Amino acid sequence: MKRATFKVHYYLKSKTGTKNSPLTIYVRVTANGHRAEFSLNKQIYKKEWNKQKGCIQGYTKAAKDMNSYLEVVKSKLYMFKTQLEYENKEITGLSIKNAYLGIEENPRTVLEVFKEHNEWCKSLIGIDFAKGTWDRYEACYRHVKRLIVFKYKENDLPMRAVNPLFIQNFEHYLKTERKCAHNSTSKYLRNFKKITRIAITNGWLRDDPFINYKFHLVPVDMDFLSEEELNTLMNKNFTIDRIQQVKDIYIFCCFTGLAFIDIKNLVYEDIELKDETYWIKKKKTKDKKLVSYSNAGTCCSINEQVQKPSCLSEERNSTAGTYKSEDERIFKGDSRFLQYQ
Repeated sequence: MKRATFKVHYYLKSKTGTKNSPLTIYVRVTANGHRAEFSLNKQIYKKEWNKQKGCIQGYTKAAKDMNSYLEVVKSKLYMFKTQLEYENKEITGLSIKNAYLGIEENPRTVLEVFKEHNEWCKSLIGIDFAKGTWDRYEACYRHVKRLIVFKYKENDLPMRAVNPLFIQNFEHYLKTERKCAHNSTSKYLRNFKKITRIAITNGWLRDDPFINYKFHLVPVDMDFLSEEELNTLMNKNFTIDRIQQVKDIYIFCCFTGLAFIDIKNLVYEDIELKDETYWIKKKKTKDKKLVSYSNAGTCCSINEQVQKPSCLSEERNSTAGTYKSEDERIFKGDSRFLQYQ
């Protein structure tokens, strides 16, 4: 393969045409006979410029700093040329210039990359991901989409527009506009960080916008029901079947320690009788670990009441305590009851 010819040349050019005014430094990139030029937005006087060497004359600190900057620019241009060669792309002055300036012919966008990731994640539900993980990424996608419309007045943004300021805006938006708590905000930001890592790996994003961002979760004090409160809840019968079923599922979770998603996926084959004791043996949805619970017998009567397959698949918790009359409420103002996700 023939080696690409490549040259970087600096020169001065006047933007105003006024004599004795500072001149702008331009760089000309020539590769394989094709050249492109662009401004560095740096200005100096003509008398300070060494035309033959393409640099600033003198040994002052300002001259040394400017010459160092010009060397850095040249090194980056060589780096992008090498990168284009590695990717087997066309080497021209324009392609190297665009790579340096971050200009793409068809730039990948934030929502495009995010949507592709979510579709990939969805195809692996039950294999590498739980449905709840996909749901979380979908919720994060919707938040990012709303942020772009709300803050940037656009339907989408180029992936290269994601910088530390974008992350700060996203965090602020989640906490102020979406009313997300600190821990929920951190989880959404972690979800979005995965999207930026994908973009960096594929060359769609140059710098990590999370490089100086520190994730931390605020410890949450978990509240528990007392035995008296649990008995009160168990002895309460609701007149609305839907609420009664939510209560039964909640009590079942209390006795077994199973998460709601594990209760949702529970089948009769997971319950077995051994030595006159009922056991629940099941792999947890989140980490796939096999667990055993020996107090399943306590819940068998509840389980028999919640036999219909539709019971756990319907949206029953979203309005569990919203429309209850006063006599339907057990502990007024206490959010620990029948309020789980």
